[in-house]
Amino acid sequence: MQIKSRKIPYLLPGLLAGAAFVAMLMTMGRTSARAEKLEGKVGTKMTNQDVGKIGEATFAGGCFWCMESPYLKVTGVLEVLPGYSGGHVDNPSYEDVSGGETGHAEVVNIKYDATKVSYSTLLEVYWRSIDPTDAGGQFADRGSQYRPVIFYHNAEQKRLAEESLEQLNKSHKFSKPAAVEITPFKAFFVAEEYHRNYGEKNPLRYHAYRTGSGRAGFIEKNWQIDLPKAPEIPVTSENDGIEDAAAPGSAKQAGSVSTASAGKEYSRPPDAELKQKLSPIQFGVTQQCGTEPPFHNEFWDNHREGIYVDIVSGEPLFSSKDKFNSGTGWPSFTRPLEAENIANAADKSLGMERMEVRSKHGNSHLGHLFDDGPRPTGMRYCINSASLRFIPKEKLVQEGYGKYAKLFADSNPH
Repeated sequence: MQIKSRKIPYLLPGLLAGAAFVAMLMTMGRTSARAEKLEGKVGTKMTNQDVGKIGEATFAGGCFWCMESPYLKVTGVLEVLPGYSGGHVDNPSYEDVSGGETGHAEVVNIKYDATKVSYSTLLEVYWRSIDPTDAGGQFADRGSQYRPVIFYHNAEQKRLAEESLEQLNKSHKFSKPAAVEITPFKAFFVAEEYHRNYGEKNPLRYHAYRTGSGRAGFIEKNWQIDLPKAPEIPVTSENDGIEDAAAPGSAKQAGSVSTASAGKEYSRPPDAELKQKLSPIQFGVTQQCGTEPPFHNEFWDNHREGIYVDIVSGEPLFSSKDKFNSGTGWPSFTRPLEAENIANAADKSLGMERMEVRSKHGNSHLGHLFDDGPRPTGMRYCINSASLRFIPKEKLVQEGYGKYAKLFADSNPH
């Protein structure tokens, strides 16, 4: 894997003590992710009753490597993905965005448990991770692709962001007023695999860049410590960042889409159509909350790369990258591909208390959610194959799911 070429000039001055260390830094291979050291995202198992109120937040603050680290440490954060947002080009590559012609900024897209962490807390983390006074980039990285932006997903997030920015300016924490753009979220395009958890996989390179770019020094100067702990603002219905109605002028109101739908409208067909379209087992599972036999279903042992969509509506649900062998005989996943397409509901049938998993748009019964899964989430989405349609990676574009092709792009080898 290569260090981003634009960052190399800022990696060396004042940081490397001798040529031997330089050689080691520039030639070392990818290290293990050491997932067991992550906190928040992977460190706290949630009970079934706690899962279901999932929020989404999107922040641009310069290099997304450096924006991942602060949020991975926040309890209640479920997922942090680097990627691109705010531009006019669909499915851009890293090279496209780095050129500065796509309109996109490097961002982190965050899924969080809104019963555990407030959107207000996420904003406090944001201010402690960037230079909010610099609209032309962040530290060594210059250009619109590194501009600071808060992309709000609804009116509540917009209000909270504006209030938080106003409070920051009134505090006179910085010598200049904040120049962070607050704008509606439209779409998120996930970055290439080798960018994910970069700080964990490449700690020496990451810390050398973080220091050499000037970010670490700036944050230490203003907050007395690099990666300062933000105040935890208790969750209320007024600050969780969750809202049913779309924000005025936002992508949802305009008929555009978020990460969940990416330009598509998903819905449940009429019953008559479903009875024609679905097999008896598919209809029984999705429409009558049935359960297929373990070990005797289509995808329990499927090892191909691709995504799983709702057999009824087609909405994207799970990725093979999050699939694992649970030993139960049903397809099992550590997390959804698109949390916005998942709905959870308490299920007290059969004398047990479980958390049912349904598709949001198709309203299909999918399976159940348990908190006995492996890292990084500790969750097990136990899903019926009969509820799913599998799209192999080589057919994603053909089937209209091209935005997910980048998930399966080969990582840079060196």
